[in-house]
Amino acid sequence: MTPALDRSRELAADVVGGLGSILASRTLRPVRPDRLLRLLRAQRRFGVNAGFLLAAAAELHPERAAVIDEAGSVSFAALDAAARALAGALHSELGLGSGSRLAIICRNHRGFVEASAAVARLGADLVPLNSDFAGPQLGDVLAREGVAAAIHDAEFAAVLDASGFAGARILADADAGHSLAALRALGAPEAPAPDSPGRTVLLTSGTTGTPKGAVRTIPARALLPLALAGLTDLARIKPTPRSGNPIVVAPPLFHLYGQIGLMAGLGLGSPIVIRRRFDPEATLAGIAEHGAGVLLAVPTMLKRIVDLPPATGRRYDTSTLQLIASGAAPLAPELSTAVMDRFGEVLYNGYASTEVGAVTLATPADLRAAPGTVGRPTGAVSIRILDADGRELPQGETGRIFVGSPMLFDGYTGGGGKEVIDARMSTGDVGHFDTGGRLFVDGRDDDMILSGGENVFPQEVEETLLAHPGVADAAVSGVPDPDFGQRLTAYVVAKPGAELGAEALQDHVRGALARFKVPREIEFVDALPRTSTGKLQRRRLDELDRTEQ
Repeated sequence: MTPALDRSRELAADVVGGLGSILASRTLRPVRPDRLLRLLRAQRRFGVNAGFLLAAAAELHPERAAVIDEAGSVSFAALDAAARALAGALHSELGLGSGSRLAIICRNHRGFVEASAAVARLGADLVPLNSDFAGPQLGDVLAREGVAAAIHDAEFAAVLDASGFAGARILADADAGHSLAALRALGAPEAPAPDSPGRTVLLTSGTTGTPKGAVRTIPARALLPLALAGLTDLARIKPTPRSGNPIVVAPPLFHLYGQIGLMAGLGLGSPIVIRRRFDPEATLAGIAEHGAGVLLAVPTMLKRIVDLPPATGRRYDTSTLQLIASGAAPLAPELSTAVMDRFGEVLYNGYASTEVGAVTLATPADLRAAPGTVGRPTGAVSIRILDADGRELPQGETGRIFVGSPMLFDGYTGGGGKEVIDARMSTGDVGHFDTGGRLFVDGRDDDMILSGGENVFPQEVEETLLAHPGVADAAVSGVPDPDFGQRLTAYVVAKPGAELGAEALQDHVRGALARFKVPREIEFVDALPRTSTGKLQRRRLDELDRTEQ
């Protein structure tokens, strides 16, 4: 039997298994013909986005909570009505509609969800903005993307002032003035049907410069393969998440990972539990209070949760958790083990990017057998590991990761895109497959350090340093060296009360890795520069203030 036939039969079995899981979990239920007709009309009108998914959830589960935030809860019906009224006002008062582009710079609260759905109902493009942007960087992005209006929290008024943005500004978290509440209260007529579905422009992390805008849509031709892929992926998640089961979404909603959580909640008819700012203890409290079945978090968030004092963790009943999804940044092997030891066999690790969408999924069994893996390809994805000349590498060898998927992005708004070979797009990462067919991401292609003729990817050294019980955080970079070309320097954050020395940490690395991967220098610092989703900003490492150990 050929490998291709084996794979086809495996996928077919997964589709059947996924459908069985959905039926067993009662996620899908019969829909009245009139409601089904309205859903189809909404999908045709808006496309597949927050506008359609919110309208569908309001039709199917009107009284069910859609968002639970610090202000309380709001139902799907109420949130959909608010988004409809807001879209009408944005059209009639500001002239916004198909072809317009609106930005959102908000914390995680219901205003973000309402605004996202309203923009989708208009057929306008949505540009979620990173809340960490400084004024000049924000100004560059707003100008490049041609943004006509910005929906923002009051705390971001100053940074918008500094950006020089001259478009319309609408407050998301106020009840007076030029705000979402005031626009809704105008009672404007419903916005006309858009000429075409709006798009989402997700910004890259900007860890190596000004963020790029990646245009994302879900084309109609991708709906069937994505649906089949979803069934195969659900077959790997035990038990299957149930409709109505609360989902705690810890990452910021402006990020791809936060968007995945938002869309999952709307699609499942499940309330999303969100907070303006991440707090590890408050996250456990939210799980316990609402009986959440799913937690989405990035690795730095998970680390802060497991690092809470044991007595703090015991205050909260988290036994309802059936799935903890980690993503957006590397999950260190020791952290994955610590999370499962704390919460049970419920941890899943995903690999995705703004440009190629979801790529792989690692189950708890994968993470126990091969800590650090990002798992196997999702149902709609094919992966190749290629060398510098585009040739496929054998299992176990590290090379560039190329992905084939119906969710490849449409290109950068400023022009250009990612390299494509044989209909597969580069992720910008390097990695390898193990003998079990599991993918490991070894680092960024442009992060590689050439030291003394040897290739070193910082992530491997960082994970080894993080395995030391006294290390809270670590980063490794290459600095110019007259003899070696580059030499490895490590920046280490010590855990409170830990007594660490450079030589002891070098011995620790030497005991696990090849000699040429041992940092020549170790600098102790108070904190590392990371984005709000936990990605390391390597270009800022040389700005750090050193501490004494």
